Parts: sequence; C-alpha cells; structure tokens
Amino acid sequence: MQSTDHREQPMFTLITGGTVYAPEKLGRRDILIAGRVIARIAEKIELPAEFKPRVIHAAGKTIVPGFVDLHVHLLGGGGEAGPWSRTPEITLSKITHAGVTTVLGLLGTDDVSRRPETLLAKAMQLEQEGISAYIYSGSYQLPLATITGSLRKDIALIPKVVGVGEVAVSDHRSSQPSFDELCRIAAEARVGGMLGGKAGLVHLHMGAGARRLDPIIRVVKETEIPIGQFLPTHLNRTRALMEHAIEFARMGGHIDITATGKDLHFHPTSVEAIQMALDAGIPVDQITLSSDSNGSMPIFDAKGNVVKLGVGDIKCLFDDWQQLVKAGLSIEDSLKIVTSNPAQRAGLAASKGSLETGKDADLLILNRDLTIDSVLAKGRLMVGRGKITVKGTFEE
Repeated sequence: MQSTDHREQPMFTLITGGTVYAPEKLGRRDILIAGRVIARIAEKIELPAEFKPRVIHAAGKTIVPGFVDLHVHLLGGGGEAGPWSRTPEITLSKITHAGVTTVLGLLGTDDVSRRPETLLAKAMQLEQEGISAYIYSGSYQLPLATITGSLRKDIALIPKVVGVGEVAVSDHRSSQPSFDELCRIAAEARVGGMLGGKAGLVHLHMGAGARRLDPIIRVVKETEIPIGQFLPTHLNRTRALMEHAIEFARMGGHIDITATGKDLHFHPTSVEAIQMALDAGIPVDQITLSSDSNGSMPIFDAKGNVVKLGVGDIKCLFDDWQQLVKAGLSIEDSLKIVTSNPAQRAGLAASKGSLETGKDADLLILNRDLTIDSVLAKGRLMVGRGKITVKGTFEE
C-alpha cells in the first residue's frame, strides 16, 4: 500500500528556463510554486537562500497546463455484454502518467451495479491521492441516478458535482428521453448550477441514431434554456453526426470530440473531426477533446449485438493532442482544446486550465519531442523524468 502522506512536499518549487504556454505562448519563463498554487511567473525569479526551494531545471523543455479530461469512467463502464464485460476502475498513476491533472467522472450504461454515491467516493479518493476530481450526477438512463434524490440538489449542494451526465440520446442503449424529459433535465441542471455557483453542465452521450442532435436542438429552439447549457460528446462517432455537430456549433453550441487513439473505431478520427470543425469556421474555443477513459468500446452488429469489446485508455487524450500538433494545429490552439476550454465548460476556470498566478499548480513539463518529462498536480511532483513518483493508495 502506498502512502498518501504529503509531508514530503516542499513549500516552494522553482521551475527555471522553460518555454511556457499558458496556453498562450509566454516565452521563456521561470515559475514559482508556493504550496499548491502558482505564486509568480516571470522571466527571472531569484529567491533568498532561506526559502530552500526544490528547483526543477526546464531549459530546452516546454511547460503547459495539466490536461482537463471532461469524460472519464472513474469506476469503469461497460456491461453491455453481461457482467464479464464490466471494465475496471481507473488508478491514479494511469491518470497522471497521461498528463491529466483534473478529471470529471461519470456513469455510463450501467447504473445498476455502479452508483453515483460510489462515483463520488472514488472522486474523493483521487483528490486525496493528489489530483483534482469532480463528477456528474445521473447516467445514461431515466429516471436519473442521483445521490440526494434530486438532480437540482446534487448540483447545488455537493461540491464535487458540476452537472449531469452522460445522458444517452439517439442511442439504442438510452431510455429514449422525450422532449419534456430533456427539458426538465436541462432546467434542473441549470437551476442547480445557479444555486450552487456551478456550471450545471448537461453532458450528453450521442449515439449513432438517425435523430442525431435533433432532440437537443429542439430544446434550444422551443425553450429558454441556452445552448451553452449542453455539451454533447462522441460527436465523431460517424461522419453524419459530426456534420450535424458542426451545424449545432454554428448555432453557438460547444462540441466535445472523443479521442480515438489507435483502437477506437470512430470515423472521423478525433484529429479529422477537429479539423472538419475548424475548416467549417467553428472557433477553437467551442471545441473540447475528452478520453472516454475506462469506458467500454463496444462494436455492435446490425441487430444491436456486441461483436467486439475494448476499453478506453486515458493516454489517448495526450496522444491525440500530439497528433493535432503534428497535423499542423498550433500548440496554443491545440492546448486550449484539452486545458482552458474544458475547464471553462466545467466551471473550473478560476483554478484550472491555464498557468496564471493564483491558480492551482497543475502543469506538464514536456521534452523537445512533446513527450512527458514531468507532471505536477497542485504543486506535487506526480511524474518525474517520465517515471511515476506518486502512486495510488493500493497501487503496487
């Protein structure tokens, strides 16, 4: 069993000489961390000897914000092919080794053997182990699985609950929510968010059904719920769905693309989908990328039977970000998609998503080839020189 004792954490950490993207390029800078927060960013920082900081030399390296993953099955997912197909929980080191310092956890198809109370406990565990973790209330199906019995109360009163999700729409695994039901979910999330000072985000799992985004668009057109309340995901599942997502974005909506990595059979790939949106004139600020980590990746035949099953890997988020840069998207814009944009959508931008004085010291130090050298979460060194330095409570 690994210790979660934080007494070895130095009060001050000084990172020197790295090229900083906040995600905007700041150039060569030093970063001073005091405890868990960024105390100063400047061209040169010198401290009195009595401060005794831990010094990390980052000359020749790139420093970027820690990634914010909006869609992680912290407890695992799956179950579509029976109990044997339930996927495993995620561990701390899997998260940090992938460059992710903030996760948003959710339930999927299975709200029978997995419950939001357990999801909340898992988020609390990860928080105590060193990263930042939040959750959505609810699941694919209706009635929604909640903690207090009320979605509005969950969001308003439980600090870690930022919204509702992932509610399945246009998918054969959903509860086929009606127009009135979707309206009520969105209204409850919005008011809960207002009362709790939260985003009240409505995170929607989009299937490959012929209705695509029509149910959401109808709510936007026929009610007073603003389009920004919604964040549909898995939009690159099919080309037709992605094209409809671009129309949704043209209305002002935000769109979440699922990282495809090497194994997810989505067409277009995440890189292709993001390029489609940008080519269509969608501002980069309306696009996010998430991993769907530890969810099942089932492939169904024409009759809805599972013919193949895989497991989402959180590392595909960082891998796909690298591919975006290799494809020609600027480091600044590609970083926004996995740092400041998701933090903004989740209502966490006051402390997450960018490197600024007073914000949490969540950052990655990257090598010249944009691979991970080090990861700091709330000022604590979680990965150093590519090796995991902090493991979860029961990790070997």
